[in-house]
Amino acid sequence: MQVSGPFFRLCSKPFTGASTCISVENFPSTTGTPCRAREILDRVGDKWSLPVISLLGTETKRFTELRRDIGGISHRMLTVTLRELERDGIITRTIYAVMPPRVEYTLTPMGHALLDAVGNLVTWAEVHLEEIDAARTVYDAQAERASALTRPATRGSQ
Repeated sequence: MQVSGPFFRLCSKPFTGASTCISVENFPSTTGTPCRAREILDRVGDKWSLPVISLLGTETKRFTELRRDIGGISHRMLTVTLRELERDGIITRTIYAVMPPRVEYTLTPMGHALLDAVGNLVTWAEVHLEEIDAARTVYDAQAERASALTRPATRGSQ
């Protein structure tokens, strides 16, 4: 059985039979090893990575600037996010030997390429906001009608 479509092309090889990329947990590739693309997509698609990447797309920033500009992120979560993005080569961290120590973060060329790709997704979302809102309204109304039909009648409404 040949499976196709964009979801199944994440591992860049066609999937057949039992080796399809259906399980989100292990996302196997045709070689039986976990799909690396899924691992990276999970990283950049988490709650905090894209805001960090977006802020660093305009200029180099210090930790405190990032924390201030990203509302609601804890010190620990920002630290973890920055370390993971640095490990993946998306940002670089520069430490200056001054007192007090100064650390700055900036996007790598790969990080800028990611920001460009994500920018296309954001543009798509902005262009289609009204259509998405309309689709949600229709769906919610249909779901409400279906729910009303399956609800048992209460004594007061008999």
